[in-house]
Amino acid sequence: MSLDILEIRRDFPILSRQVHGKPLVYFDNAATTQKPKALIAALSSFYENHNGNIHRGAHTLSDEATTLVENARQKTADFINAPKPETIVFTRNATEAINLVAHSWGRKFLKAGDEIVLTELEHHSNLVPWQILAAEKSLKLRFIPINRVGDLDLSAAEELFSDKTKLVSFTAASNVLGTLPPVLKIIGLAKKFGAKTLVDASQWTPHFKTDVQDWDCDFLAFSAHKMLGPTGLGVLYGREKLLEEMDPFLGGGDMIETVELETFTPNVLPAKFEAGTPAIAEAAVFPEALNYLSKIGFSAIEAQEKILLRRALEILKNEPEIELYGSALPEGRGGVISFNLKGLHPHDVGTALDLEGVAVRTGHHCCQPLMRRLEVGGTARASFYFYNMLEEVEIFGRALRKTIEFFKPRLKAGVR
Repeated sequence: MSLDILEIRRDFPILSRQVHGKPLVYFDNAATTQKPKALIAALSSFYENHNGNIHRGAHTLSDEATTLVENARQKTADFINAPKPETIVFTRNATEAINLVAHSWGRKFLKAGDEIVLTELEHHSNLVPWQILAAEKSLKLRFIPINRVGDLDLSAAEELFSDKTKLVSFTAASNVLGTLPPVLKIIGLAKKFGAKTLVDASQWTPHFKTDVQDWDCDFLAFSAHKMLGPTGLGVLYGREKLLEEMDPFLGGGDMIETVELETFTPNVLPAKFEAGTPAIAEAAVFPEALNYLSKIGFSAIEAQEKILLRRALEILKNEPEIELYGSALPEGRGGVISFNLKGLHPHDVGTALDLEGVAVRTGHHCCQPLMRRLEVGGTARASFYFYNMLEEVEIFGRALRKTIEFFKPRLKAGVR
């Protein structure tokens, strides 16, 4: 399916603005995506017409807000093919969703000597919570290594698993290298040893169809803001039996059935894990983002991103001053490219590109262990979405060449 990109871009007001007198080229989609008019209008409409706290009031506004949020839960469940809306827990972000599992499942069910398998690709959000838990409970963390092009070494992975392996937590798509780990193979390997699985789908759900029943994962986490949705809203899917067995994450209002002075009884799913006033407006309007993505279709999204990725890789590979990280081939990877100009700090690259209106990410991308594995302090990162145009990739290429020419004396000297 071919997309009418110009027509699509009219739905995103921010894409028509200028930066430093130049048309904005937004290539920082792995950090957060831009928002369509429908979502912006829905957010305004909620506050103008339906603002009320949920699950607690008998009045019309509370009923309307509750209905919107619970409809969003059902919509989210349908979007990832979760078996029940009760298996969808709304959190602040994917980070909180992963921390919830570490706190409520890990603290209850893991014991000294148990092992957690992660990968060298992981974002800090899927690393630090397990480090905290490992230190607290005397657990061992083991890591599936990557090879020279950034793919997971599955032959080495098999040697990491044993009867001590209790959890495998891994990203479905790298936010640095664009690597797409073989989700089904990893989950299958985990199941051979009776280990539970958590998939960090933050970089997957915006770009590819997600089916938790097909994957047969135990937990899945993602964020709304990386897929056209609002900030402040994350999603945790959990297998119903596991969620029922887990202890509450936070204590407070709405997560209780009854409270005595010294004891309490937790509420049913998913309220058990949603203490306090949640991101009501954000949850209420999230279906607008899901509807938009469903209308475009993931086959079309993937095809458009592949066009952009292929051309960007061609440009970068033809510049001898540029160091590429990860696979240089567009096949089997997501629309994320990390690179450096040899001898130049990535922040200098990002600043120079910004002066040309091109927005990229710079730094360690919350993946410091991966940066050390790549033997760099950080990278520049360009990340694409379906509303980006091939013409923008050409602007990106020209801006890079201009940057190279400006800094050529430093590049030749190898100065950082």
